Amino acid sequence: MRIAFLVAERSTCLRRKVGAVAVKDKRILATGYNGAPSGLEHCLQIGCLRERLGVPSGQRHELCRGLHAEQNVIVQAAVHGIPLQGAEIYCTNQPCLICSKMLINTKIEAIIFSQGYPDELACELLTEGGISYRRLDLEDALPRGEKAPPPRDASGSG
Repeated sequence: MRIAFLVAERSTCLRRKVGAVAVKDKRILATGYNGAPSGLEHCLQIGCLRERLGVPSGQRHELCRGLHAEQNVIVQAAVHGIPLQGAEIYCTNQPCLICSKMLINTKIEAIIFSQGYPDELACELLTEGGISYRRLDLEDALPRGEKAPPPRDASGSG
């Protein structure tokens, strides 16, 4: 989980920094963070389309320049010919419905996330798809006595 938070630092999203790591047999297969597709301008450079349009968090995912961290994990694994079947995905945030559907199709085994996300349908589909998921506080993944950094949400809106 600590690695997922470290990967999230690469995010170019102005609203929320999210990271994801695919792991199998204690080996990292792929990582991803949320941001614009390769070669395109990032929100850090041109501003946030969702902010300009007043789109609330958790709604209208298609109105965004960026891909989600989980989508980028899948893309990176595909680009490098790495199958995700049987892997676990560690995410800083619970995957949304779109990412959950994509992860189900990769045939991963489990999703472990640190921060919740209000998407009950995503949870229902993960359960129906046989994908286990659970919340793991970052504090639980740290060595004894070490403190977790505060969640990074640039806008304060989640």
